[in-house]
Amino acid sequence: MTNEGNENPYSAVDRGMPAHYDRALGPVFFVDYADDIARRAAASAPARVLELAAGTGIVTRRLRDLLPPATQLVATDLNPPMLDVARGKFAAAEAVRFQPADAMELPFPDGSFDAIVCQFGVMFFPDKDKAYREAHRVLGTGGRYLFSVWDSHDYNPIGRLASDIAAKLFPADPPQFFDAPFGYHLIDPIKQSLLRAGFGEIAIAVLPIDQPIADVAGFADGLVHGSPFIEQLRARGISDPAPVVSAIADALRREFGTDPTRMKLQAIVFEATRR
Repeated sequence: MTNEGNENPYSAVDRGMPAHYDRALGPVFFVDYADDIARRAAASAPARVLELAAGTGIVTRRLRDLLPPATQLVATDLNPPMLDVARGKFAAAEAVRFQPADAMELPFPDGSFDAIVCQFGVMFFPDKDKAYREAHRVLGTGGRYLFSVWDSHDYNPIGRLASDIAAKLFPADPPQFFDAPFGYHLIDPIKQSLLRAGFGEIAIAVLPIDQPIADVAGFADGLVHGSPFIEQLRARGISDPAPVVSAIADALRREFGTDPTRMKLQAIVFEATRR
C-alpha cells in the first residue's frame, strides 16, 4: 500500500502538471467559485491580503481585478511550479507578490494581513488545526479568513465517480487522491476547529452550481494529468496513462452525457473573523 494520505499531495508534483490543471480543470472547477470568493474578500476593501494555496493564480487574478490598486496582495503556494504559472497572468506593474509558503508555518509576522483567502486548499493541509492557528496569528484584529471546501460526494458526483474508477482500475491499492478534495465538508467540526484557533464570528454559505463541460475528453485528461493523480499512477507502474484517461472519459459520458454537457458542483464557503 502507498502512503498517500499523510501529506499534502501537492507538495511535490510534476512540473508539467500545473499547465494541465490551469487549462483543463480551472474553467470547470475553479473559475466561477473564484469570482465569488474574490468578491467576498474585496467587499471590505482590505489593505493587506494573503492568499493561501493560490495554485495557478485563478483566484489571485480575480482578487487583483477587484481589490483597490493600492491593496497589498501576497499569493502563496506550497508548490513553486504552480506559482510559476500564476506569475504569467500578471503584468510586471501589477502589485502581486508571489512566495512559496506552507500554510502550517507561515513566514509572516503576527497581524500582517487584513484578510486571508484560500479556495479549495484547506482539505489538503495535513494539520488543519495548525493551519487555522497560523491564519489567526497573521491576521490583525477584525481580520477575515475566507476559505472554501467542496461539499460531499452527494453534491459533487464527480468525486464519487473518480474515486470509483480509481478503485476499479486498482482494486488492490486504489489511488487515494480523489478522496481528499471531497472528504472535508462537515460544517460543525470545521466551525469547532476555527473557534479553537481563536476565531469569533463565523458565516457560512453553501453554493451549488450547474457547471458546463465543453470538452469531456479534455476534462478527463485534466483529471489525470492536471492533478497529483498522475503521480499516484506512476507510483503504481503506469507509464502510459492514456487508457486511464479513456476510462475516465467513458465514465463521464455515461454519467453526464456527451459534449457539451453539465454536472452538479457544490462548495461551502466559510468566513471567520479574528477576535
